[in-house]
Amino acid sequence: MLDIRKRTGWLFFAVMMAQVILVSAQVQSKSGVKVLTLVTFEVFSRIERATSGGVSGVRNVWDSYFALRGVRAENEELRRQLAQLQVKLQEEHALAARSQRLQALMDLQSSSGLPTLAAEVIGGNPNPGLKTVTIGRGSADGVHTDMAVVSPTGVVGRIIGQPATHAARVQLLIDRNAAAGALVERSRAGGMVVGTDADPPLRMELVANLADVKDGDDVVSSGVDGIYPKGFLIGRVERSERGNGLYRKITIRPAVDFSSIEEVLVVLVPPRPATRDEGVQ
Repeated sequence: MLDIRKRTGWLFFAVMMAQVILVSAQVQSKSGVKVLTLVTFEVFSRIERATSGGVSGVRNVWDSYFALRGVRAENEELRRQLAQLQVKLQEEHALAARSQRLQALMDLQSSSGLPTLAAEVIGGNPNPGLKTVTIGRGSADGVHTDMAVVSPTGVVGRIIGQPATHAARVQLLIDRNAAAGALVERSRAGGMVVGTDADPPLRMELVANLADVKDGDDVVSSGVDGIYPKGFLIGRVERSERGNGLYRKITIRPAVDFSSIEEVLVVLVPPRPATRDEGVQ
């Protein structure tokens, strides 16, 4: 019974819709176009508009996706170019710094009035107890044992051992077994600068308690040791105080940065016997 009612209802609905369609097909609007045509056009136009909007949305998504990929590729290329420019800039800075160091070395070579030979530091010493470096000049270049080694900033050290044909070992002044005759430039008080394992790594000894030595005084080589030419900067007094015995306690900060030595000058003057300096007090 229920199925017959449902079928009757659907049949009635279908008949009514058919009548509406038939009427719409016959009735015309004010513009002369049949109502059915207008309704059909309106329905399909809405469907086309929705479909067109969906297609446009999909197209915009794809366009955005490809544009994003293009931006990413462009960013990667820009990052690569930036990295290349940074490397090139570092190389140019290194070249400029080396040019400045070589120019300072040439200026020292021309102003020292001594026969000198430019040399490049080619190695260090893995033994922390021995503060030495190796230079790329040797006996074939006129380098001999106990020749002084200097830089534009001050005294570096001396040649030790027998030089090879094209290499030699330099004992740095801060080595605990190194020493050099020295003068306080301001007061001319003399003594001996020795290397230590402390900080600062230089100490000035044999300077009387009565000598005029102040913090900040420059200390230069005196030449009494027969190795280092007179007048080359050794360092600056960091602390000077009266000692318990006859001599002052003086610590010196080196003028040379021994952690970054790259080029030096070997003074091609054979060592001579040590002499007594009148300035020693």
